[in-house]
Amino acid sequence: MRQLRATMAKQKIAALLVTHLPDVRYLCGFTGSNAALAITAKHSLMVTDGRYTAQAAYEVKETEVRISKGPALAEACRWLAATRVKHAYYDGEQTTIAALRAMEESLKGLSRGSAKRFFEPLRSPFVAEQRMVKDAAEIECMAAAAALGVRLFEHIVGFMRPGLKENAVAAELEYRARLWGAEAMSFPTIVASGERSAMPHGTATEAKLPRRGFVTLDFGVILNGYCSDMTRTVHLGRATAREREAYDAVLAAQENAVEAVAAGVKAGDVDEAARSVLREAKLADYFTHSTGHGVGLEIHESPRIAMAQQTLLTKGMVITIEPGIYIPGAFGLRIEDTVVVERRACRVLTPATKAWIEL
Repeated sequence: MRQLRATMAKQKIAALLVTHLPDVRYLCGFTGSNAALAITAKHSLMVTDGRYTAQAAYEVKETEVRISKGPALAEACRWLAATRVKHAYYDGEQTTIAALRAMEESLKGLSRGSAKRFFEPLRSPFVAEQRMVKDAAEIECMAAAAALGVRLFEHIVGFMRPGLKENAVAAELEYRARLWGAEAMSFPTIVASGERSAMPHGTATEAKLPRRGFVTLDFGVILNGYCSDMTRTVHLGRATAREREAYDAVLAAQENAVEAVAAGVKAGDVDEAARSVLREAKLADYFTHSTGHGVGLEIHESPRIAMAQQTLLTKGMVITIEPGIYIPGAFGLRIEDTVVVERRACRVLTPATKAWIEL
């Protein structure tokens, strides 16, 4: 909260309304599903409902808690208005039109002039920007989540065989994840096999693993609220020369991008480090997404590791490096690590083997 208030003072922001739940958790520790956090230069109030009376008392630190019988958002807005600040700012990237209308409606009848002039959108989403750089405790949580992901991959490789349904593979992976301590999966598990491996987001289906072909496994777990993310691609049966060459090219692209990561490097330059290798291999046209993204309390956070992105990587950022190629009607594959940006390089949190695996 201290860092946030310093940013507020620098930008001459007297009051801030936070409604995006991952931001609320980051700032005051509350993990419930209904909350609004109001912050001024010297005070803060987190409003929730009666379901979370005990939980809020246990989780929330250094912030007043109010249990509201009505909408939490309206209560937080009225508290801000009562502080007599002239304006309260909100994150326009996370606030819906309906929510803004409710915020303005909550002030009707109060002697504050126009409610529409009271609420102002932030010029930049600085809570999300603050969350981009993780502290040591956050990185420790993420390293533990990533280590569990590595353990799951090593287990699932021994479980897979031709004829198993993709859903069965995903179910085994998710069952083991919960058995071994995961709070939840970071996102719907991707198990894409055979021709379906050409679908970048091919979540598991009733399709059976083929006797011969790629299987892409993209999954993550949540530990202590923080997400992990990794992808490995293995091959069932004997591969063709084309498949093996494609795998080697993607692996070279991924490793080249990992080597490019360091504090002060532009996000777009990391993307280009991967894309240039695939361009040389004449496979760049099949690389249809960005090279990576930030990870933290959410599976997709800033920064984007994509073409022409000018964001400078900073020590403590946690990002993914995940180039892939997808050839419709044939096959696809992706290799992904989560890494921590350090001063002169990066630290890989997902050191599962990337060597060719043929089952």
